[in-house]
Amino acid sequence: MTGAAVAGQQGWNDRLPPGKAYKAQPGLSREKRSAEQDRAAGGRHRRAVPLDDEQFARASISLRLYRSTRRIRAYLRWSDGGGTEERYVCEVHELTRKANLEVAWSRAREAGMVVDERLPASSSASSVSVRAVMSANKGKDTKPELRLRAALYRKGLRYRVGIRPLPQLRRTADVVFPKAKVAVFVDGCFWHGCPEHYRPAKKRGQAWAEKIEGNRDRDAATTLALKEQGWSVLRFWEHEDPEMAAEQVRVVVEERRATTG
Repeated sequence: MTGAAVAGQQGWNDRLPPGKAYKAQPGLSREKRSAEQDRAAGGRHRRAVPLDDEQFARASISLRLYRSTRRIRAYLRWSDGGGTEERYVCEVHELTRKANLEVAWSRAREAGMVVDERLPASSSASSVSVRAVMSANKGKDTKPELRLRAALYRKGLRYRVGIRPLPQLRRTADVVFPKAKVAVFVDGCFWHGCPEHYRPAKKRGQAWAEKIEGNRDRDAATTLALKEQGWSVLRFWEHEDPEMAAEQVRVVVEERRATTG
């Protein structure tokens, strides 16, 4: 019989639960705490609490130790109208926080406390998960861009952000080294048609296929135009390791600086 099974049957009658059964890892960023909840729930779209007017709130599971009874209790928490709401879900007895979060999310779903978030009628995405990917890859200062910029900074590189390498060309690069004439782009997997991760949308598939193909043609035209003007162009997919990408950028920038003086 495993330790988890023993804990599940006996509760914690003879001792306090170990910290790893309920405590979050110290120093976790808000982004990583949210990712932990997403994994335990089975996806961000599965953390939805129904509100009035067909709206949803994003919930989290909070694990609390009650020392007097040696019990870990799970609570569902969400925001509504500026205030925080909370509902008791269940007691959990597994040996790890990950397992206890998964149990609590499962119980909350069984009790009807949370549901799968529905797509708004105006959305062109084929599913909530696809819509989340589409939203995450739009705009500037995306997470992949920020991670790459942080890695470049740690390597001692200084750069410009979100500018046109060529003023006459209406194309903005994510990271630019003007003197070395190096332009860096971080391409989102959905919007730029990543061969590894792009999945065609099922709803309005032809329209989306044309949109993605247009973006890829535009990327190729931008790269060609910059190279014709003596620029070095580096493109990375959002899923690529930022440290490895930053090292490639560093090598190219230093080579360009050495040859251009």
